[in-house]
Amino acid sequence: MAVTKIIEVVGSSPESSDAAVQAALSDAKQTLRNIKAVDVVSTGLRCEDLTEWRALGRISCLIERVSG
Repeated sequence: MAVTKIIEVVGSSPESSDAAVQAALSDAKQTLRNIKAVDVVSTGLRCEDLTEWRALGRISCLIERVSG
């Protein structure tokens, strides 16, 4: 039976909400293995002049089993 771990990440981009999601996923891939899904929870604009897109996502990773 597979068990997954859920990690919340926030990405940002001046381009778009999609680019913010991709930025978060790109950084997560540097330290996580077995990523199976990304669910975008919310997106929005931030900064004083509302020019920075932010995206909150939940990344699902399979938990690796250690043989003992």
